This record gives sequence, structure tokens and C-alpha cells, in this order.
Amino acid sequence: MNNATTKALTELAPTGHIRVAINYGNPVLAQKNPQTGEPEGVSVDLARELSCRLHVPVELVTFDAAGKVFEALKASAWDVAFLAIDPVRAAEISFTSPYVVIEGTYIVRTDSPMHCIEDFDRPGNRIAVGRGAAYDLFLTRALHHAELVRTDTSIGAVDYFVAQKLDAAAGVRQPLMAYAESNAGLRVIEGRFTAIEQAMGTPKRREFGLAYLVDFIEEMKSSGFITHALQRSGQGDAVVAPARPMPYLNWPE
Repeated sequence: MNNATTKALTELAPTGHIRVAINYGNPVLAQKNPQTGEPEGVSVDLARELSCRLHVPVELVTFDAAGKVFEALKASAWDVAFLAIDPVRAAEISFTSPYVVIEGTYIVRTDSPMHCIEDFDRPGNRIAVGRGAAYDLFLTRALHHAELVRTDTSIGAVDYFVAQKLDAAAGVRQPLMAYAESNAGLRVIEGRFTAIEQAMGTPKRREFGLAYLVDFIEEMKSSGFITHALQRSGQGDAVVAPARPMPYLNWPE
């Protein structure tokens, strides 16, 4: 292990093991095994591979919403996280390039008059959204007329939209499609209001740790590791972000 990697290890595993935040709120990236209750999915596979590369144990710190992952940063509850890149989060988290790109869209009732993304930002429309999710942060900036109604989790937002007869719920396309398929009278809007870029992140001022993660995620994309992990977890339709043409060159001095 060279000097730069040793410094990266010190920053990524200051307690002697890597504490990795896993967000169940995005089922494309993480799921709970229905038999064992254990976490699985592409982010879990990446966390375990990272621990193997650095030869330290991994502790999976699970959350049911991305907003809660971000809030837990204040308590230094994790060293590495899997989150969507967003300017609000980037003020406190350093991100790699994205490894998966996910569409943010809406679910509505079948008889809804809204049929395209442009129909939603209108006075009187009430849209449920998981508090602190990437699409909550984006829509907070993008919507000027519709009202966002926030719930604790993204799945809870869809349930709330149905129960309270709101106009729509916002979320990730894949789980919204699964919800619509299991609940009659709902449909998912074609198109997207944003492309959600999922990345690995670490708290600010961990420059060597960030450099290691950037190289790591590029290798995981180019080697096919991420593609295969998505397929194993039943998320083969998720889009893997393009690998960068060259390795990260800005290791700290």
C-alpha cells in the first residue's frame, strides 16, 4: 500500500472500519433481503468491494431516506455514502463522478389531466415528495407554482399521495412503475423532470479519500462490476453512467 493509499485509508476508515451509509429509500440502489433482512443491491456490493480493496471491515449504516443520510452527516455517523449529486449536499459532501443515472418523474391517477412534465408546475397542484430526496431538492428549485407536500420517506410520499388524493407524487421511475403495476388506477408520466446522478460521497476535507473513491468508482464502471451488480439485484434496466476516459489525476500532494 503506497503512501497516498495509506492516507486515503486513514480518511475513509478513521475508526478502523469503513462506515458506509446505505439508503433503502432508493430501491434501485439498495434493498432489504425479504428472507434475511440483510441489505443488498449495487451500493452494498460496492461498499463490500471497497472494504476488500482497503483490507478493513465494513459497517453498513442503513437509512430509509436520503434526507436522513444527509442529516446524519452532522453526527459523523458515516464515512462513505451513496447519494445523488446535488448542490445543497455538495456544500458538505465531496462526490465522485456518477455511477448510475436515474430518472425523476411523477405518478398520477389514471384519469389525471396531466400527461407531460410541463403540466405539473401550475397553481393548485399538490405534489407529494420524500423530504430531502434528490428530487425534493431539485423540485424545490425548479417548481414556481405547484406545492410540494413532504413526507418522511419516498415510499411514504406515494402512499400519502394516494390516501390524501393529492395531484401527484414525485420519485424515481423504477419504484413508481412497480407501485403503479401493483395498484390499479395509477400511471407514471413519460419523460423526466431531471436525471438523478447517483455517486459515492465522503465528508468534505478528505482529499485523499475522495481521490481513492473517484479512481475506485471509475474502475467499477469500466470493469462491468456495476452492471453485473444491478442485474443481480433485479435492477438491470438502470443506466450505468459512462466511465471517464482516464483515471483521476488530482491526488493531493
